[in-house]
Amino acid sequence: MIKSLNSNEHRILIDWLKKGRASQGMTMRELATKMKTPHSFIGKVEQGERRLDVVEYIRYCKALGVSPVEGLELLIASVSKG
Repeated sequence: MIKSLNSNEHRILIDWLKKGRASQGMTMRELATKMKTPHSFIGKVEQGERRLDVVEYIRYCKALGVSPVEGLELLIASVSKG
């Protein structure tokens, strides 16, 4: 089994989060400030070097103003295809 950090599903979810940030014109530093976390955290997540746990994922979505459910539905659909 492929570790989730290197999986296609993980990349799909991270790309969705990154697109959500970019569509708002928000920088990684702005998102990090909103999340009260170092900007390196955002960079590592978006570059696929770090996983998000469930709580971090929900906080990430909240900071972006996107629904965590929407991201999970996208992930579930990608797992179903695979």
